[in-house]
Amino acid sequence: MSNIITMVRKELIDAARDKRSVMAGLYYAIGTPLLMCGMFMLLIGQMTSPEDLNIKIENGSNAPDLVKYLSSQGITHGDSQSTNENGDKLDVKDIRLVISDDYAAQMAKGLSAEITLIADNSNEKLQNSIRRLERNLQTYSSEMGSLRLIARGIDPRVVQPIKVNVEDEATPDSKGGVILGVATMTMIYAVFISGMNLAIDTSAGERERNSLALLLSHPVSTRNIVLAKVIAVTVFAMVGLLLTLIISKISYAFVPWQELGFTVSISTEFILLMLLTGLPIALMAASLQLFVSFMAKTFKEAQSYLTLVLIVPMMLSMAASYNIAPDILQWLPVSGQQQALIAFIKGREIPMLQLLLSSLTTFIIAIGLAFGMERSLKSEKIVFGL
Repeated sequence: MSNIITMVRKELIDAARDKRSVMAGLYYAIGTPLLMCGMFMLLIGQMTSPEDLNIKIENGSNAPDLVKYLSSQGITHGDSQSTNENGDKLDVKDIRLVISDDYAAQMAKGLSAEITLIADNSNEKLQNSIRRLERNLQTYSSEMGSLRLIARGIDPRVVQPIKVNVEDEATPDSKGGVILGVATMTMIYAVFISGMNLAIDTSAGERERNSLALLLSHPVSTRNIVLAKVIAVTVFAMVGLLLTLIISKISYAFVPWQELGFTVSISTEFILLMLLTGLPIALMAASLQLFVSFMAKTFKEAQSYLTLVLIVPMMLSMAASYNIAPDILQWLPVSGQQQALIAFIKGREIPMLQLLLSSLTTFIIAIGLAFGMERSLKSEKIVFGL
């Protein structure tokens, strides 16, 4: 144990000397929560106070009531650019609303009056604005239909044989859990990103500096060397996760969640549960990154391999975050732990069997990768990168 502690201290001291590598690993942990908060604040601002939409309305004099209604909803006829919900500049001619010449006559007779919406629906910048205009036109059409029925002495409820009442049992905290559930994806991914540079440097990097062979020549077992490297990378990964949680807890408090009718808060209990469930993930991430880095022949080759390898945990995390994971993924590493965290956030019962089994699977994978590294370091091809 003393040998392992000495080796871990050596790995951490070597890593601390390379400040660029340390900061590169922690940039994600520090910057991602701030970027997420900025994105949430921007989205909330757009959802609560959408910009006025200027479109080209042709023959607007034939439907003054419709034009007035659209104007009350922030949709007006203009001759200049407007801004859509995403902040993109749109030309007035991008969306045209053509009112038929017989619109007023048809409306006076109680018949259907035609209007034509002309826009490029394949243009991503226009899609939100088109949907917004369509919703308002449908609402206006429904109101006109109800007024026609009332004018004829017919209760509008006659054409609505079923009235659906929806009672939302979600609490403000559980609604906020949907947002925080997606944010857990970035938190778990911090485990993989924070220790990645150290994993490459202490494996492929040491081999390029010819210090790996020198280290193996000392009277220290290969198993202790592997364990020391895994522990050192795990420490960096957990520090990155802790930083992500702390910065998220502070920064999320500045987002005006109340404007959407719910709250998002990172409790101390959630932080502790995240650290507890993140530890086996950090061990597996460290073992996986070291194993892949040792298999690579050069430092750059290790970076390329790890970029591809990290797609797998990211996909598992995304599947759990967006609730598209098949049942079998609930028992696998990363996705199993993340679904347990999401259940805790939403106030549901934590699936303990699922959490324990996925954590156990994570430990087994980490141990298997560590044994694989121990055997590979006894090969000259790995040690010297042949």
